[in-house]
Amino acid sequence: MNMKTENGKKTFWAWTVATFFGAGLGKPGPGTWGSVAALLLWMVAAMGLHLPPYTLEFWLLIGIALALLVGVPAASIVEKEAGKQDPGFVVIDEVVGQWIALLGSAANWRHALLALVLFRLFDITKPFPVRQLEKLPGGWGIVFDDVAAGLYAWGVASILHIWIH
Repeated sequence: MNMKTENGKKTFWAWTVATFFGAGLGKPGPGTWGSVAALLLWMVAAMGLHLPPYTLEFWLLIGIALALLVGVPAASIVEKEAGKQDPGFVVIDEVVGQWIALLGSAANWRHALLALVLFRLFDITKPFPVRQLEKLPGGWGIVFDDVAAGLYAWGVASILHIWIH
């Protein structure tokens, strides 16, 4: 990871988590790359491992919880080391938001793409109160606006799933 830091120091684990193993280094649109990486990981579990729906949901919830528990401190550390507020290459927030948007989705491309489009829409437009959550300090602000965008996407997708079964 060749990102310049304010003091030349990088905390390896934090940068690995915050960039979601380098997905945040993709150009253009690192946030979209983070969302796509999260979606692809979900698709591998959903379609490649042939997990039953409840097992898939269980592991998705575990993934969300772990990404939050490790992602908030990682984002805080990387923001401080990079000397930038909410640097674009920090995408663990997109991973959390995308996984939230995927909750309840059927394991197929149609539902996955719907969750991706809706999450990116709400993450980019930041309807109330999503934008206000960015004002939280450090990693909390970086991550929790995307949690809110993921909840918006999940809500809309849940309603749309009724019609696209």
